[in-house]
Order: sequence, then structure tokens, then C-alpha cells
Amino acid sequence: MNENALRAYYRAKGEETVGIAYRSRMHCFFAELEPSTPVTEQNLADRVRYIMRSKIFDDAELGRLRREAIPSSNESAMAGDAAPHSTDQHPHVEAALDLPVVVDSNDDEIVSHELEKMRSILEEAILETRSTPLENRPRLPRIPLSKRNRAVVRALNPMLVTYLEASRDLCETDSILFGAAVAVCRIIGAKLPMAGRATTQSSAIPAWRKRIEDRIAKARALIGRLTSFRSGNNRPRIMRTVRMAFAGTNISLSQPDITQKLTERIDDLKQKIAAWGKRIRRFTDRSRRFNQNRLFQSDQKRLYKSLERPKVCGAGQGPDQADIIAFWRGLWSEPVNHSEGPWMEVVASQGASVTPMDPITVTPEDVAEAVDSD
Repeated sequence: MNENALRAYYRAKGEETVGIAYRSRMHCFFAELEPSTPVTEQNLADRVRYIMRSKIFDDAELGRLRREAIPSSNESAMAGDAAPHSTDQHPHVEAALDLPVVVDSNDDEIVSHELEKMRSILEEAILETRSTPLENRPRLPRIPLSKRNRAVVRALNPMLVTYLEASRDLCETDSILFGAAVAVCRIIGAKLPMAGRATTQSSAIPAWRKRIEDRIAKARALIGRLTSFRSGNNRPRIMRTVRMAFAGTNISLSQPDITQKLTERIDDLKQKIAAWGKRIRRFTDRSRRFNQNRLFQSDQKRLYKSLERPKVCGAGQGPDQADIIAFWRGLWSEPVNHSEGPWMEVVASQGASVTPMDPITVTPEDVAEAVDSD
């Protein structure tokens, strides 16, 4: 079974023309070789992949099975390529189709009509990128390294030569390369985010804060309805809200102490609002401290700049210099007699036994030594 599975694989790979739908042909060939063995396309493909990875057959046996499956192929070309993930090149197939084909030893084949479509997508993407401001460009996603994606990139690379040779400056070169990346994403079907969505995502309100703010808004609305009912408002909408507030309890709106119950309910809601507000402030402070600590480790200059308060420029003309001097002279030049309390005597008696410190004189040599040590 293993040998026939490999024969069917090599034959399907040798007779296909596009290189992307060989599994159905391999399944048909295997059914001819093993009519008594029921197997699905997926199981057969998995079996062939397991045989190749587990090295059940050596290179010589793989070459023999390949030659038996495709006797008309070039034996010298077949001997050196026995990997299960490789795509075989067959000159007789290309000559029969008479189509220019881009072929890579590790990639699927791309026929000429696909190249023309790629060229039109590339041209459209480059023109669109040139007319789009830099801040409005979409963020490029990560592309998986599959055979088809590598083949698309290899096919688009020669097309960029004409655009790059005609480029006049670095900005235009950047637009060409970015447009090529956008074209690759469109060809392989990768999703591109909308322009400007990345900037709005970072400034969005966190989900936990939005939930708490919604609770606070509903509690405040309920407090307003309960206060209105306590003041004598008996409209149907108010009555319905009050009944919903006391639902599940043994409190009736017709009982004599309903005013006290309303007051207790309002106080309870106010306490919850205060607790929710403290939770928001606590979470916000914790998040700010965390971000500041992380920023201090990565970029201290940016942290200190964010901590600076904006300068407030006063409107109008500033005070006169003579007025400023007169104001401060009235505070500091006039002698003031302070009334000292009895505690000053207690402090003076306690400090009488303390030995005064020797006076310190800072010399230029001390300053130079301190600077050199740093």
C-alpha cells in the first residue's frame, strides 16, 4: 500500500498542470492501483505525508518509485528531488500549454492569467497608497509562510522593478513597497483593518470601567425616580419603576412606612454609587502607577515630560515692578512681635543639654572632589 500510495502521488504531481488540485487525481490513481483498499483523499494525503516524514524508503527507492510512476520524465532531474513538499517541473507540460509559468521548487505554480490579475491589483494598490496620507494607511497583518503566499511574493517581486526604477525619492519608494504589501494581502485574502482604527482603539474606555459607569448611571436614574415618588409623583412610569425596585421583597407601596423604606433604598443606592466610584478611582490610580513604573524603566525623559504641568499664561498685563516691591517689603521689612506660648520654654530647656554642631565650611576643593566622585 505504501508503494502504491507514493506511485499515485508522483503520478498525480507529474500530470497536473496547475499544482493546486493534485489530491483528487492522486486518489483516482490510487484507486486504480489498490481497488480493494477504501481510503479518502484526506487519509491518502496524510499517509503520503507520514511516509515521507518517517523515512520509510531511502532516496534510491523513492527515485525508483518516481520513475515507475512517471517513466517519461527526465531521470536525472528526478533523482535529486524526492521531498514530499516539492513541486516537480515538467518541460513537456509547459510546452503543451504554451503559457509562461512562474515555478519555484518549493512553491505552487502561477499561470499567466493569474500574473496579469496580480499586476492589475499591484498597480491599483500602489496608486491608492500614493494618494493616501501616511497616518491613514492600514496596519499590515502578519502573513503565514505557506507555499502559495511565498509564490505570490516571488511573482510580485519582478513587477516592482519598473516602479522602483522610476521612483524619484524615498517617500515614493516607501509608497511603492507599502502598496506591494497591500497587494499581497489582497491577493491572498488577508484582512486589512480600517484606516485610523488603531489610533482610536488605544484611547477607548476599558470594558470594566464602562460596565461600572453603566451601573452608576442606572443607580442614579433609579434614585431620581424614587425621590420623585417620595415627593408625591404617582405617574404610571414612576410607579412601574418603584415596583421594579422593590420586586422580590415583602415591601408594599401601600404600607404606612413606605417613606422610610424609600429613604433606606435611596441611601443604599448612594452607598453603592460611592463604592463604585472609589473602585474606578482605585483601578485608575493603579493603572497609572503601573504605566508610570514601566515608562520609568524604558524612557525616563518621556515620564518626566508627562508629569510636567502645562504652563498657565495669565491674560492681560502683569503687575508693576514697584507694586511687587512694595508688597513684599511690607511683609518682610516691618518688625513683627510674636507671642510665644509656654511650650517654647519647655523646648528651650530640653535643647539646653544638646551639644551644638560644629560649623561647616564648604571650600572649592570640597565641591571639586564631590563633582569628580560623581
